[in-house]
Amino acid sequence: MTTLLDDLKPDSLTRVMRPTVFSAIALGLIGFGVSIWLSAPTAAVGIVIGIVAAIFNVRILGAGVLRVPADQAEETKSVRRLLGKNSAVRLTLITAVAIGLVLLNHPLGIGMVVGLVLFQIAFVVNAGRVIIATKAG
Repeated sequence: MTTLLDDLKPDSLTRVMRPTVFSAIALGLIGFGVSIWLSAPTAAVGIVIGIVAAIFNVRILGAGVLRVPADQAEETKSVRRLLGKNSAVRLTLITAVAIGLVLLNHPLGIGMVVGLVLFQIAFVVNAGRVIIATKAG
């Protein structure tokens, strides 16, 4: 049984991440502007923190993928284990920071969560675009 991702080319991550980062920055600027317009400057700062945290997470993930030795690239379980541990630590840290900010300063924490969500929306849209383009071509 084939999956939706079987036909993706090796450079697909690059083709997804660059537009995702630019889209997330654009969405973050819009969110920042809306927050300022609604007189919530602390939430605007939180949105910036969320976008930066998400971009940092993706950059670290990309660097981790590049560090996987070529001889291990075929061993799916070892690669998943290696990347999974690092990802779990980063995501736990980002989650703890977001929850801490929500508890300490509601607008700042909610803004961070909004920034993280905006990044994920940009990622899903751009990943879907690459998958559709790969299936069509």
